[in-house]
Amino acid sequence: MSKAELGVGMVGYAFMGAVHSQAWRTVNHVFDLPVGVRLAAIAGRDPVAVKSAAEQHGWAASETDWQALIARDDVQIVDICTPGDTHAAIAIAALAAGKHVICEKPLANSVSEAADMAAAAADAAARGVRSMVAFNYRRVPALAYARSLVAAGRIGTLHHVRAAYQQDWLVDPSAPLTWRMQKERAGSGALGDIAAHIVDAAQFVVGDVLSGVSGLLETFVSSRPLSGGSGLSAASGGAGVGDVTVDDAAVFFGRFAQGGIATFEATRFATGRKNAMQLEIYGSDGGIRFDFERMNELLFFDGSSPDEENGFRRVLVTEPTHPYLGAWWPPGHPLGYEHTFTHELRDFVLAIGSDSDPSPSFADGLQVQKVLEAVSLSASRGSGWVEV
Repeated sequence: MSKAELGVGMVGYAFMGAVHSQAWRTVNHVFDLPVGVRLAAIAGRDPVAVKSAAEQHGWAASETDWQALIARDDVQIVDICTPGDTHAAIAIAALAAGKHVICEKPLANSVSEAADMAAAAADAAARGVRSMVAFNYRRVPALAYARSLVAAGRIGTLHHVRAAYQQDWLVDPSAPLTWRMQKERAGSGALGDIAAHIVDAAQFVVGDVLSGVSGLLETFVSSRPLSGGSGLSAASGGAGVGDVTVDDAAVFFGRFAQGGIATFEATRFATGRKNAMQLEIYGSDGGIRFDFERMNELLFFDGSSPDEENGFRRVLVTEPTHPYLGAWWPPGHPLGYEHTFTHELRDFVLAIGSDSDPSPSFADGLQVQKVLEAVSLSASRGSGWVEV
């Protein structure tokens, strides 16, 4: 007997669209899901580009209007992979139409937009319509395993968290201006783009939320050249040059509601670092260290071990008993970046199939947005303390 199928409609077809497309193509073939999924339609403004993306990534149809995509009878799930300035309108309309929604992070460009989305999601949930924000790093098996260690009390009382996300793709001042460097499109720079990930990952692993922060934002290059296909307007500084209106780097510290302090660093100016997302957690009885550039490994210090055996030990997180790994390859065969998206879609479809609320919810996305806004407000006040 064949499974029921849900049609997926995706808005956006660039980097995130390509990653999500691969995950949607894969999830049915790896995990035993209560319902199947099919790639019904993809939407984008450029008719030639979106048609090409549909053909390349296996979508059955393409649309140039996201409202038309939501209205399609063959679409039951809407996947939002667009810049942040469009998230709220698309998500709220899709939820009102009774479509399940998964939305890329950060949830929105402002707390007010995120609050509207969370309210719409709560109303939709009462009608059995599900929603989730796509913080894919929660689905790294090593980080999911780290969460289980903390929940089991293996590190004892939380003392300190250190989180960093370092990239270097903007170090060259001649790198062209994109929508990610314009506040009206992206909301913020490194703060929303990558600090959102480490805020969510830290809160997820320790099982607590930040209650207050103090931060600093910095823009190292204030204007950049426009590329021919950017679609961005020239700034007043001269033809072919546009203003950078977001931060290049964010540093902040915070306190967790139940105790413990944290430091965060997010930068797109860390020369030599490509995608170094790191998380360290230290407690009274143990410690955990993780680096996404070695994503299949977790370093764990067990304070209960005899002194002569003490030291961080490397755990290769590829065993079938580790989170998500039972569906993949034999032990010792590592996974990669794209698998985290397959895992998040697996969890989303399982929640839909079981009529339960997926995690992280839009309310969780709103909470992260409040942290980001508090950091921005703190920076504007000269790094003063701001409650979340």
